[in-house]
Amino acid sequence: MNKTIGILGCGWLGLPLATELVNTHYQVVGSTTTQEKLKQLKKIGITPFLIQLSETGIEGDIQGFLKDVDVLLINVPPRLRSTPKEDYVKKISHLHKALIAAKIKMVIFISSTSVYGDHQGRVTEATLAEPSSESGKQLLAAEDLLRNDRNLNVTIIRFGGLIGPNRHPANFVAGKTGLSNGMAPVNLIHLDDCVGLIRTVIANNPTNLLINGVYPLHPSKQAYYTEEATKKGIAPPSYLPSSNDKNHKIIENAPEIVKIYQYHTSIIS
Repeated sequence: MNKTIGILGCGWLGLPLATELVNTHYQVVGSTTTQEKLKQLKKIGITPFLIQLSETGIEGDIQGFLKDVDVLLINVPPRLRSTPKEDYVKKISHLHKALIAAKIKMVIFISSTSVYGDHQGRVTEATLAEPSSESGKQLLAAEDLLRNDRNLNVTIIRFGGLIGPNRHPANFVAGKTGLSNGMAPVNLIHLDDCVGLIRTVIANNPTNLLINGVYPLHPSKQAYYTEEATKKGIAPPSYLPSSNDKNHKIIENAPEIVKIYQYHTSIIS
């Protein structure tokens, strides 16, 4: 019998993942923060729950949500752009207490390569995380909170820049001029590979893995965004002249990660 998967956060990533898991005969319970989305989740075949994490606690039936879950995916990123003073770690600490009460054993926590901060050169899972942004700092603290619980089997997936339907970085730089770091490589991953990687983790039942989720090709920002903008019929960005400095950040996967998942969806549209 397939596992029951809990997806906390059925948004841009969580909903396609939940849909794919339902289509491959997993039992899926999913959360949303909006009443209107409950019917959509139920129609897909997801058992829906209205759950809201906050700094003061958890709103909604978190006990019911976690009751029969074998694997919990935590897909609730910090919202520091809209709420700069948010204590994301406190929100995850409330969730952690709920996991203990529900005796959850396996967790997949969706994080970000922003935890590596300004590190230059080749970055793998063995690279020391030294975040420079507040978001990266809080994500790393949340990772540590979960990983330090010896009763949890926690896999951390640090995704690079996310691209896919209605989400492409070329749209954000279209027509802009005087941009710097044109020779810096991109570290991106397509939504389909995010879903595929998470499904592979669930199927392989790994123990306490740390994974960088980034497509293995890294064209320069200037080359990549110019080509993608041209394909989309939007104004390409313009970059300042720069030296071909090879000491930029290139985020890679450790060999043991490559063994369990082969990226298949190109970042090139």
